[in-house]
Amino acid sequence: MTEENETLNLTIAQPTARYEQEIKKSRFILDIARVSNEEVAQAFVEKIRKQEHKATHNVWTYVLGPTDLIQRYSDDGEPAGTAGVPMLEVLKNNQLHDVVAVVTRYFGGIKLGAGGLIRAYAGTVADGIAQIGLVNQVLQQEVCITVGYAQYESLKYWLEQAEYQILDTQYGADVTLIVGVNKSNITEFEAQVTDTMAGQASFSLGEERIVEVPYSRSVSAQTSSLK
Repeated sequence: MTEENETLNLTIAQPTARYEQEIKKSRFILDIARVSNEEVAQAFVEKIRKQEHKATHNVWTYVLGPTDLIQRYSDDGEPAGTAGVPMLEVLKNNQLHDVVAVVTRYFGGIKLGAGGLIRAYAGTVADGIAQIGLVNQVLQQEVCITVGYAQYESLKYWLEQAEYQILDTQYGADVTLIVGVNKSNITEFEAQVTDTMAGQASFSLGEERIVEVPYSRSVSAQTSSLK
């Protein structure tokens, strides 16, 4: 596909997910979820607190809005600056939005020190996100392409080779394929189809829709405290 994805919202690939690791005999468990508002984020935090009520700490953070207008965190008894803030920085540095993360710690008897705590909490969030995966939520326009039956297989083949998603196919006097196209690329897309079909295609626009495109990149555990 020649178009560039328009990033609306980079988020985790699943609505909710869990990741666990052991660091110097302490268990660190990440519970992370997509959220739409602060009420939902706080409800998720409370749910994990009740679920893990025997834990030593339930540290949490969340970011809301396309520009992270709302940012909240709690160290939940860990030394100030060693837990909630590093977790928040991981979400922000990796450009995740509308996400809440809770890291539950079951103390294993070995103290980690301030630097060790920062690495443990930030690393648990980053490692969990890397394992869960990311998606890019992209605004697309439905483009309806109508061709004759003689051109149908050629158009279908071209769309598949160019990695455009065919959302629906309607059969009548002609064939109409409905394709999701990034809004900024519609003019170029129609020109490419017209050229490929030697002008034997007509177009109309359908609805706008948000689609989730797998997004592959490394996830950083870097924080301002550990450079």
